[in-house]
Amino acid sequence: MSSDLETRFTAAAEAATRLPKRPDNETMLQLYALYKQATVGDVSGSRPGGLDFVGQAKYDAWAKLKGVAKDAAMQRYIDLVERLKAGR
Repeated sequence: MSSDLETRFTAAAEAATRLPKRPDNETMLQLYALYKQATVGDVSGSRPGGLDFVGQAKYDAWAKLKGVAKDAAMQRYIDLVERLKAGR
């Protein structure tokens, strides 16, 4: 992992908390999943059950990224935050 990528990822994570407007739920799930894939790796554990709809959505979004390299997840996260900052 390049330290430049890590620095840009950290900056993007901070910028994501200060976006001009809150992204829609689907985009929030993408941000969550990419962040988790970049920082933790592939999803682990059991999928939440019962009435934990938010937990299920987060788990499913993260599980879709299984096998994506940490560097690639970091870059995709940075790109998404940049698009959101630009209002796209």
